[in-house]
Amino acid sequence: MTSPAERYAAAKRRAARVAEFPALEDFMVDVGFDLDDFQRDACQVLERGNGVLVCAPTGAGKTVVGEFAVHLALRSGERKCFYTTPIKALSNQKYNDLVQRYGADKVGLLTGDNAINGDAPVVVMTTEVLRNMLYSGSDQLRNLAYVVMDEVHYLADRFRGAVWEEVIIHLPASVTLVSLSATVSNYEEFADWLVTVRGETEVVVSEHRPVPLWQHMLVGRRMFDLFHDADAARKHDVHPELLRYTREMERRLELTDRAGAGWSGRGGRSRRWQPPPRAEVIDRLERSGLLPAILFIFSRAACDAAVQQCLAAGLRLTDADERAEIRTIAQAKVANIPAEDLSVLGYWEWLDGLERGVAAHHAGMLPAFKEAVEECFVRGLVKAVFATETLALGINMPARCVVLERLVKFNGEAHVDLTPGEYTQLTGRAGRRGIDVEGHAVVLWSPDVDPRHVAGLASTRTYPLRSSFRPSYNMAVNLVGTVGADKSRALLESSFAQFQADRSVVGLARQVQRNVDTMQTYAEDAACHHGDFEEYFGIRVAIADREKSLSRQGVQQRRSAAVAGLEKLRVGDVIRVPQGRRAGLAVVLEPATAGFGEPRPMVLTQDRWAGRVSPGDFGGAVEVLTRVRVPRNFNHRSPAARRDLAAQVSATGLDRHPDRRRRGRANPGEDAEVALLKVRLRQHPCHACPEREEHARWAERRHRLQRDTEALRDKVAGRTGSLARTFDQVCAVLTARGYLSADGEVTGAGRMLGRIWSEADLLVAECLRQGVWDGLAPDELAAAVSMVLYESRREGEDRTSVPKGPITAAVDACAKLWGEIAADEAEHGLTLTREPDAGFVWPMFRWARGEPLARVLASGNQYDAEMPAGDFVRWARQVLDLLGQIKEAEAASPSVKETARKAITAVNRGVLALQRGL
Repeated sequence: MTSPAERYAAAKRRAARVAEFPALEDFMVDVGFDLDDFQRDACQVLERGNGVLVCAPTGAGKTVVGEFAVHLALRSGERKCFYTTPIKALSNQKYNDLVQRYGADKVGLLTGDNAINGDAPVVVMTTEVLRNMLYSGSDQLRNLAYVVMDEVHYLADRFRGAVWEEVIIHLPASVTLVSLSATVSNYEEFADWLVTVRGETEVVVSEHRPVPLWQHMLVGRRMFDLFHDADAARKHDVHPELLRYTREMERRLELTDRAGAGWSGRGGRSRRWQPPPRAEVIDRLERSGLLPAILFIFSRAACDAAVQQCLAAGLRLTDADERAEIRTIAQAKVANIPAEDLSVLGYWEWLDGLERGVAAHHAGMLPAFKEAVEECFVRGLVKAVFATETLALGINMPARCVVLERLVKFNGEAHVDLTPGEYTQLTGRAGRRGIDVEGHAVVLWSPDVDPRHVAGLASTRTYPLRSSFRPSYNMAVNLVGTVGADKSRALLESSFAQFQADRSVVGLARQVQRNVDTMQTYAEDAACHHGDFEEYFGIRVAIADREKSLSRQGVQQRRSAAVAGLEKLRVGDVIRVPQGRRAGLAVVLEPATAGFGEPRPMVLTQDRWAGRVSPGDFGGAVEVLTRVRVPRNFNHRSPAARRDLAAQVSATGLDRHPDRRRRGRANPGEDAEVALLKVRLRQHPCHACPEREEHARWAERRHRLQRDTEALRDKVAGRTGSLARTFDQVCAVLTARGYLSADGEVTGAGRMLGRIWSEADLLVAECLRQGVWDGLAPDELAAAVSMVLYESRREGEDRTSVPKGPITAAVDACAKLWGEIAADEAEHGLTLTREPDAGFVWPMFRWARGEPLARVLASGNQYDAEMPAGDFVRWARQVLDLLGQIKEAEAASPSVKETARKAITAVNRGVLALQRGL
């Protein structure tokens, strides 16, 4: 019990706080719970009138600070607040949250799909919408006082990150910026940049997770703690019992491999290791009280397969009441989808999994299905969700446990290891505030996963924010049109990308200077009283470089000779394999196949091994020693046939090994240049120095350091003013194509380009100006424009077919224009415009013609099976968005504008029309 004096002092402090931060006190009454220290600190910064950067772990409650900015705007009565998010699903979610608190009349929503009450005092939007408003000088920016940028660390995204920097740079100085970020290690650097471009900005950092996170590994059917205690976690010390057990598992696998090597022919730990079935993993989690769980699998197909495996195993995680509630939610989400489309979309199979408490969640799913999964999971009805990493982008789906099947994912170009930042983002979903006492992250062990590597991912706090900003054509014309070319360069130089580059240049320049000083010391240590040792060492370097060059040439020549020899071999030729496991005599069974790749004829050796040999098995030319007769229908899989033919080869009497003594005597003459350099070396005065090799060691160190220093100088030159140089090259391409005038003014075509929001902005503008899409019917226009947007998920070797007629001409003309643009870009050192992809032309054409969904999905010819419904909806929405831009484009002919309007009506039907509402 506190004393009266203590209660009086506390009341006095509370009164002082209310007097200093009245808006915060009102807000706390509204939210109905006590704020954490970091939330209170950040809100106080806002009420003092400064911008704030909040860095805190996923689930810590950063959005409370953004909601306080909304409260401040509404409290004033005249000011506005924009709340921006990186993805539409987050915007929809935040819109619903704010409507529940403040009412639909005070909150609006602007995304690519929805425009609801856009003039409201509080508007939730995707970041791209705000960027477009800033460039167009929208009236909606009037009285804007606060901008909340949720998930601001998204500016590191290589495809969309630049938009965040554009907004931060271009927002009026009167706007207070609220930046909400996941924990990053270079927040001081990011904050320093915010101060330079936005003025007074304070940083509030919290590394405290409101729900503690425990790390585990599942090895087979046994669960282990990754760390013994918190102290071990700080030191990255893996639990000793886990290390012992995984080593024992690896030893058993090695023994299994050895035992199986005789009959399997080809071993490999990872091939023999079978991870526990997914149904068993979920059953193990359920017995440990760790459901609901999100199981991250970095493949859409694997997510769907995982659900099927669980259903096949008879897994059921729900009772009758929960199943009824799940069915009600699912039916409400798909109520307006035609029954025939539901069958095509696999609705009944999906519902069966959902009712059993198991579901997938990925971008290939129909949005209505994903929304049903999200709602059921948040309500605790669905207990296990197999998801791709897109679920970790901020959608509010916390779980008690997160499971990672693998620590490798496909990033669009290659399979790469998860970074510590990605690991933290994924495992950050574990632990529901106010529900769970603790969260749990589980990594499935396999022979490729070292527990110490997992410990490093779980403990590392060094994941810096790196800018992905680069000028684009649309950005260039908008900047030049708004502030002029000179000021545009200054704005680009103020980007976070250039800020980071300039800071790194300072560090690099310091390193160059240190290297120069060190080289001077090395030069003094290498000095020789006999003469100029630097000159002498230069001769030694020249000899070494020449000999390396000759060696490379020799290897290449020998390989070329081996390739040429193997290509000429015929059935029955007897050759000698000089090296490797198959060394000895061999007879050719099948000649090398003509075509791409290196020649690999099939041979049979004296030791009765039949297989293909490559140029790597030969040290030079392949000589035919003799010939033997190979039976016409020789079966190399028959042991008896191999034995008889190998006996014929041995009967030739040839030596299975070449004459090593004769080969050793072959000694080509020494290279003339090397011989001359060696003469100069011996004649140099320093050659006679008794301390020559000691001097040479110091000279070698100086030589290596000089090479490193030159590379650093090149980096410095490349980074200094790099964005301004790229901007100048972009402007040069735009000037050559008539979007900017010779004196740097934006032309009519340039103004039209400034209203096109697409990665292929210049290609779209050129297609409109050149009349590529003139004369097309609505269904043909929708199909033709899809190729500038669509990007296959995998590389296709064959050229995609397209409908015959006008579409073919439009596709070819678009591809030709891209070739011209790509040539211009290459001339200026740019690679901004991606090659158009016709993989979505057939599905879009059929959909716009009114064909059923089943036929449309079956026509996506770059997929192994049907095109996933989620992919179709996502690309079709982008087509709708671009058609909307075309119907407003100044350069488009009246007929194309009218066709675009009709195409929008034709495309916006069925599952697409449904998804445009909330």
